[in-house]
Amino acid sequence: MPRLGFQIDGESPGSRARAARFRTLHGEVKTPIFMPVGTQATVKSQTVDSLKTAGSHVLLANTYHLLLRPGPEVFRKFGGIHRFMNWDGPVLTDSGGFQIFSLPHSREMNEEGASFQSYVDGRMHLLSPEKSIEMQRAIGSDIMMVLDQCIPSTAEHAQALQAMELTHRWAKRSLAAREDSPQAMFGIVQGACFQDLRRQSADFLTQLPFDGFAIGGLAVGETKGQREDFTEWTAALLPRDLPRYLMGVGTPIDILEAVHRGVDMFDCILPSALAQRGVAFTSVGKLQLRRGVYKFSEEPLDPDCGCATCVNYSRAYLHHLYKAEEVVGWKLLASHNLTFYHRLMAEMREAILQGKFLEYYQSKREELVLADEENPVKKQKNRSRREKKTCLGDYEIHSSPHGFSSIRQLSSGEIMHSVIEPTQEAETLYVKQSRLAERLLETQAPLVIWDVGLGAATNAMAAIHCFEAQGAPARGLKIVSFERDLDPLRLASLHPVRFPHLRHGAPYRLLEESRWESSNQLLQWELLEGDFLDHLESAPMPDLIFYDPFSSKTDSALWTPSVFSRIYRRCLSQEENHAVELMTYSASTAVRAALLSAGFFVARGAATGPKSDTTLAVTRRSPPLDDRLLGAEWLQRWNRSESKYPAGIAEAERSRFEALILSHPQFAREGISSIAASASLAHLSSKRS
Repeated sequence: MPRLGFQIDGESPGSRARAARFRTLHGEVKTPIFMPVGTQATVKSQTVDSLKTAGSHVLLANTYHLLLRPGPEVFRKFGGIHRFMNWDGPVLTDSGGFQIFSLPHSREMNEEGASFQSYVDGRMHLLSPEKSIEMQRAIGSDIMMVLDQCIPSTAEHAQALQAMELTHRWAKRSLAAREDSPQAMFGIVQGACFQDLRRQSADFLTQLPFDGFAIGGLAVGETKGQREDFTEWTAALLPRDLPRYLMGVGTPIDILEAVHRGVDMFDCILPSALAQRGVAFTSVGKLQLRRGVYKFSEEPLDPDCGCATCVNYSRAYLHHLYKAEEVVGWKLLASHNLTFYHRLMAEMREAILQGKFLEYYQSKREELVLADEENPVKKQKNRSRREKKTCLGDYEIHSSPHGFSSIRQLSSGEIMHSVIEPTQEAETLYVKQSRLAERLLETQAPLVIWDVGLGAATNAMAAIHCFEAQGAPARGLKIVSFERDLDPLRLASLHPVRFPHLRHGAPYRLLEESRWESSNQLLQWELLEGDFLDHLESAPMPDLIFYDPFSSKTDSALWTPSVFSRIYRRCLSQEENHAVELMTYSASTAVRAALLSAGFFVARGAATGPKSDTTLAVTRRSPPLDDRLLGAEWLQRWNRSESKYPAGIAEAERSRFEALILSHPQFAREGISSIAASASLAHLSSKRS
């Protein structure tokens, strides 16, 4: 039997909106309901009294954070969170799944649960379904949430299916761990933005004895339209006689749209988080109190609001508090924002009960999207919306007709990964070709990758994802990225929806601190900012080199024989069998000739997109590469080529350059070099004649 005694008080004609009520261990709840987020047993900047004054009835607390501090022992001593924080109303605890999702750089997922490193004391913890429910039982919340695996809503179908099925297995374990506790428990429907998966998830979970259901996995990457569509689609799959909870949503307009689509319960950090940034929701639009236009304003914050903030303080004073960074300003704005949210919920409930919600919805949705209508923000001149959002320095986001995004350099017009999807190219050209997954299973010293040309971090992140996919590699991995201009990565990091490889904590930490390390310290990523040539001799000895600077047209200094000679000399190892491999997207005759003149053995590399091959160079000859090494046919083409000599080779140096190639050990077999030398002499004679 459901523990909440859910009953519907009214449903609106022309809408899926409904008003309901249910009873928890600490009182009755009337829906639609907004739950302020009290992450660490407190809503930031608020007291229990100010929350009640604003109209709060249910609070949300965070299992992940409370597990780490103060810990289950404290809650057991106090008999639960209610006495601990002096709150006598209902409390819902989330499971910690979203927080684990938000920290991909410091956790590992498996069937048992999520292992993560504590930000409090650095210790490792395993958050399993059983551990999550044990903690929620200690907290004593009225409604517990099952542990789920949250992934980006834009994930591929296979990844979404895998996460959904794991969530289902964890849901059954969560129910079993509840035992005879009187606390209610909600299941969480997952499935990203796939209707078939959402249906499967709802069908599976509704067969289990949950007391309500949440719609999870939204507000994590999808568009507003997708969120609304999948909210409506999923809500319609859930039982009519149990509460429906849309997790982590959202703005006032998001909540209005979701109520219209049949959702009952909501939580979000925005009322307090935006207040800290000087933002207030009002009946005249969303106001930015940090703006100088309010410095002398004697008006109340919202003329239609009767909260203490609006009754007692002017916009000028609130502007001053924000500028002075006074905490009381945050408190006053947050109190108002919470009042605004709770009044919105009460108005929606009343409109539903009166059968007038559709009319209310149509008028209110226009009001809730208003900006500051009294003092509109003036648009900056000579700067289009597109430029502000998609340009940074000398770079812009390029949208491929094939449906992916990449970075384009404005000055040269060159595009990083212009033909095939960037992560696909990185996977094919660098990760698979280097046999990275297999190498990580070898019991040896940590593997070192030089990532020359960080760009938007596509290649480095492909290596990181490969490492993490191995679960428990036998050896560590150190990535050393070289880059003199970080704007491409900064720009891409502003658009993780368009650059999904950046949905990870590592690149953001790298931008802040020039290094990142996994929780188990086996995976390290270091940024050497500046000219590659300044760091070449001092960087750790590489095993693999992902050579991916812009082309010789743009980064000509990095494609010369002298640079490849410096790399070759740096890579020579005392170990007789140690070979360093260099992979690059270029298959040009000049680049291959430059590599050969430096001493590398050069072979045809993996094909990517329309390129029939790329280039693979190694410091020592390897039998598996013999079939791919450049041979007589290439030498003959080289002799005839107009690009026989790389740029920068003076006339007087050409004979020596040619001799370096013709005498290369790669061409010593089967008389190839002598054949090529004869052809070269004949070619020179014909030119003289």
